[in-house]
Amino acid sequence: MPELPEVETVVRTLAPKLTGRIIVDAKFSSHHVVRQKFPELRRRVRNQPVKSVRRHGKFIVLELNHGVLSIHLGMTGKLLLDKEPGPYARAVFQLDEGLLVYDDVRHFGRIEWSAGLLERAEALGPDALDIPLADFLKLLKKRNARIKPLLLNQRFLRGMGNIYTDEALFESRIHPRAIASSLSKDRGTRLHRAMVDILATAIRLKGSSISDYVDAAGEKGSFQLQHQVYGRAGEPCPTCATPVRRIVVAGRGTHYCPKCQRS
Repeated sequence: MPELPEVETVVRTLAPKLTGRIIVDAKFSSHHVVRQKFPELRRRVRNQPVKSVRRHGKFIVLELNHGVLSIHLGMTGKLLLDKEPGPYARAVFQLDEGLLVYDDVRHFGRIEWSAGLLERAEALGPDALDIPLADFLKLLKKRNARIKPLLLNQRFLRGMGNIYTDEALFESRIHPRAIASSLSKDRGTRLHRAMVDILATAIRLKGSSISDYVDAAGEKGSFQLQHQVYGRAGEPCPTCATPVRRIVVAGRGTHYCPKCQRS
């Protein structure tokens, strides 16, 4: 699933070219992706200028003259500018110049219009890339939960996903089953620094393309070449050469080094 760096990359490649353009018309073909009535959504977005494009957690938010169009990429969604629709195009927005195509093999994404930011998006926690250290440490101390699923909880912190949580926990030498409230100030500080640095580096490298993800221009990212533990089960830890282990934590596949990240 595209996480914060991938969604941020899509926004950064989309915003300069889409802002100020007009959605002339739209057509939809998936009731899984679009839960609203097709004619109603079409009416809401037709002839609407795009005032801004931004990210809110893992949501791509297009602010229109009237209302907001929220796009979530799900697991396999792609938002492509000026590309011809393929067999998996679930929504096509005709612009005053060119097309904006939502492509999704598995139909797990979502496109919604609302008068303002979606309520469930407003209910999300602070952004993982922007949260100040002091606020992050306070949030950790309040939660008697395992750190891996806590970081994945979008109401706790928005934007983190499996890849970058595993990478940040490895970089900060914290076991994925450690209890958040038990982390010392030093360990919490290391985790915050690792999380922000890894997210920023992943954005610079345009995200991790390990399956379907590409940016709005159809280009792949390259951060997957720098993964330390994610997807590397059985391979030697880059720090100590101990084989990377894969376990399941709260239902999610989790990669860590049993020597560097001791309980």
